[in-house]
Amino acid sequence: MDQGFRHYLTVTGGYWAFTITDGAIRMLVVLYFHGLGYSPLEIAMLFLFYEFFGIVTNLVGGWLGARVGLNRCMNIGMIMQIGALMALTVPEAWLSVGYVMAAQAISGIAKDLNKMSAKAGVKLFLPDKSEKKLFRWVAILTGSKNALKGAGFFIGALLLAWLEFRGALFALSALLFVALIITGFLLPAGLGKSSSKAKFTQLFSKSPQVNLLSAARFFLFGARDIWFVVGLPLFLYAELGWNFTEVGAFFALWVIGYGFVQAGAPAILKKLTTSQPDGGLVAGAAFALVAVPAGIALVVAQGWNLQFVIIAGIALFGFVFAINSAVHSYLIVAWSEREHVSMNVGFYYMANAGGRLAGTLLSGWVYQGQGLTGCLWWSAGFVLVAALISLLLPRQVTPVATG
Repeated sequence: MDQGFRHYLTVTGGYWAFTITDGAIRMLVVLYFHGLGYSPLEIAMLFLFYEFFGIVTNLVGGWLGARVGLNRCMNIGMIMQIGALMALTVPEAWLSVGYVMAAQAISGIAKDLNKMSAKAGVKLFLPDKSEKKLFRWVAILTGSKNALKGAGFFIGALLLAWLEFRGALFALSALLFVALIITGFLLPAGLGKSSSKAKFTQLFSKSPQVNLLSAARFFLFGARDIWFVVGLPLFLYAELGWNFTEVGAFFALWVIGYGFVQAGAPAILKKLTTSQPDGGLVAGAAFALVAVPAGIALVVAQGWNLQFVIIAGIALFGFVFAINSAVHSYLIVAWSEREHVSMNVGFYYMANAGGRLAGTLLSGWVYQGQGLTGCLWWSAGFVLVAALISLLLPRQVTPVATG
């Protein structure tokens, strides 16, 4: 086994462990605080700092990774996530909205340090001009992460039912501590550290395709979270009468399936099209995605069987969204020079976090006033904007200097 592949497996394993805790804590917070009587908008507000500090972290984290190394950023993220988990084990009387928002802020910083480090690191494990292998490695890392996040949703719901809230948090902290020790020993020091001192002003000096792809990512992920974060889980629980474990299992299966599609995106695209994974493919997939939430909203309004419509609709949405996301994740790495990869990836995932923040807040606000149908229409609108931006992306995959 060559050294690059061994490091790739180590990073992937650490990312997996972190992702399980990230998915689990999301489901724990949504279901536990709904049980305490929080409104949909209040639950959405609990994630406000999680998403907001993700924006800041991705911007600064790319620069930090270039300065101190990606492995250190990953380990810092794991330590912070353990701290965030333990912060929520305090007595119930302490769990005010402000306190939970602060704990979620720490978790948001931790998550994006970890994600940026893992995805930027993949490019450094491969020699130049290895686009096909790069697409495959990025797709596997991203897809497996999402599959594990789905497992985290289920694990979070299961642990809530089995160990209750605080017991679940202790179990997740122990898992992540083991991953921290293993990755700390196995990853090389200085991974991804720039040979020249990265300047903070370089964070905003991007090539046009990086800027456009980042803008499209903002609206793409905002579209997903508008109906996924608060609206859909509360709809399943409150309107369809599902219990905690059923809601967690449903989201787990969806995200696992979504992750498998992402991981298999190179093979799927090879069968579906002769086009290269470029800006044109991103635009086409985005326009196809617009029809899915709009179609679900129209069918729901006609009074069809809600459970069937939601399950079938979310499966179709997940398939098209996963293909689009996989190509996005590959292009941001492919369009980055090795010296700037951590800063470009950080800038790109800053936009991703911004979209999630907008989607999270809209999910609570729109669901509270317009229900799930309103969330779906807002989602369709966001995807349409992403598709229009994607029309401006170039039809090539070679990196262009960022200046």
